[in-house]
Amino acid sequence: MAKTPQTHSPPGLALRAARLEQGLTLRDLATRTGLPFSTLSKLENGKMGMNYDKLVLLAQALRVNIGDLVAAAPAERPPTQAVGRRSVIRAGNWPESSSERYQHRYLAADLLGKMMVPMIIDVEARSLEEYRGIARHEGEEYLFVVSGSMELHSDLYAPLRLDKGDSIYFDSGMAHAYVCVSDEPCQILSICSGPGIERFAETANKRWNGVTPGEKEEANA
Repeated sequence: MAKTPQTHSPPGLALRAARLEQGLTLRDLATRTGLPFSTLSKLENGKMGMNYDKLVLLAQALRVNIGDLVAAAPAERPPTQAVGRRSVIRAGNWPESSSERYQHRYLAADLLGKMMVPMIIDVEARSLEEYRGIARHEGEEYLFVVSGSMELHSDLYAPLRLDKGDSIYFDSGMAHAYVCVSDEPCQILSICSGPGIERFAETANKRWNGVTPGEKEEANA
């Protein structure tokens, strides 16, 4: 008998559950995050896209793993249907999420059920305070510095400077943050694994392909 694929809870429902579990009102959470009450209400009700910047901010405010906000039981992967599949992304044709801290470009965004999530990230925060804290997500991450220089901050190690061409593979369950330390722009290639980050990338791609340009601007606000 074929097994029924397990489903994921929408990020908005997971956000609401995490907030209520801590006995917080929407206004309490708005105070913690600096996000407007109306924005949080739209996020919980699925009326606004959950971009990566908001996801990190909310996870920090609620002191939970990023994966807790986007991942439920993982859907089953068909073991044979994925053979030979591929995804080609032309320059500039990718879903993205931007903020004052960084800009994410999701590579292979059209390919669902990935075992890893590749992203190009422009690191724009110039201090840990500007980054507004550190966050964690279940899994592992490989980071390669394409241009400029950055510091990798974490809750277990002293800040680590990485220059162009440097790379690191680390446990992303360790809370971490990226800070630009060069005069020139810093861009990195990040490849993440783990159910939380994978589910978020899939959700971001589905939303990006299903909203209007005006809604994309609102989702990135």
